Amino acid sequence: MKEFWIYTALRLGLFVGAFCIVFGIWFLIDDESVNLFIVMIVAFLLSGVASLIFLDQQRNAFAQRVERRAGRISEKYDEMRAKEDRD
Repeated sequence: MKEFWIYTALRLGLFVGAFCIVFGIWFLIDDESVNLFIVMIVAFLLSGVASLIFLDQQRNAFAQRVERRAGRISEKYDEMRAKEDRD
């Protein structure tokens, strides 16, 4: 679960950073009418692209953890099924 929380925290950090940058630039250009909804959408898109570029290692670590866990669950299921067949 550690990989999940690290990846999630980094994604959230990228979003907050992108939000601050987009809001700051918009505020410098036009300080009277900053549309927060549009700022959030742009920040979401920017953080998504940034996460694809910068968070590849964390995403792979999380995927490997999920794959190992799924393998263990599948093995246990197969063992239980084989035990049932023997009985």
